[in-house]
Amino acid sequence: GKSVNRAASDGLRSTYGGPLSTIVPRRYAVKAAPERQLRLLDLQAIDTRLSQIAHARSHLPELAEIADLQHKAGLLDDQLVRARTEVDDIAREMARADADVQQVRERAARDRARLDAGTGTSKELTAIQHELESLARRQRDLEDVELEIMERSEAAQSDVRELERGRAELGERITALEASRDDRLKDLDFEETGVSGPRAGLLGEIGDELIGLYDKIRATSGIGAAALTRRRCGGCQLELNQIELNRIAAAPADEVLRCEECRRILVRTPESGL
Repeated sequence: GKSVNRAASDGLRSTYGGPLSTIVPRRYAVKAAPERQLRLLDLQAIDTRLSQIAHARSHLPELAEIADLQHKAGLLDDQLVRARTEVDDIAREMARADADVQQVRERAARDRARLDAGTGTSKELTAIQHELESLARRQRDLEDVELEIMERSEAAQSDVRELERGRAELGERITALEASRDDRLKDLDFEETGVSGPRAGLLGEIGDELIGLYDKIRATSGIGAAALTRRRCGGCQLELNQIELNRIAAAPADEVLRCEECRRILVRTPESGL
């Protein structure tokens, strides 16, 4: 039953001092010549640097600053649209006020001409005189309105100029940052090309089966293979116990080993301490 199997498993663990997986041969164990396994470390070094380059590419300090400035530029653009719209609205208001003043001036000029000519009855001439006085008051009121509109127009145009100046400065900063970003990306692209150059050749030397296992592990942990150096796994940095080291020392040279803690491929080297 399950209790018997568990007891048997516990007995095996007690006898061999480790988990059952360390003493039962794996059914689908991968075999690879030691030199092919060592080449995995070269491949891992390349892939580690390529990952670092990819991380650096997506985390350039310029990127965050550009994004922040572009957000601010968008807000400034919205303000500019509103400010320019206000200038246009005031200009139309000014045009209407000018038209009103001009209409009053023209009416006053006609009345003054009639008054100067003396044509009409005394009553008509008196009415014209009163109308001229009324038109003069109306003109003064309209000119006061014009003056107030002009003041608002000057303030609105000043706001537009200030916003345009700020937007231009922001655009220059963004352009400079984009140039810096492009230079750094170019450097990273150049390094990536140099680093990745030998990778294709390594894949051919290592072989599909071992590469398949390596890629599967690397997809989940970021590191597919690590060196066993001074009794320590280079992946999880944990020191192996003596029983595990004895098992590794006794394993055939072409057996592809896995760290029992992090499950990465464990590559034996002259510095393994076996």
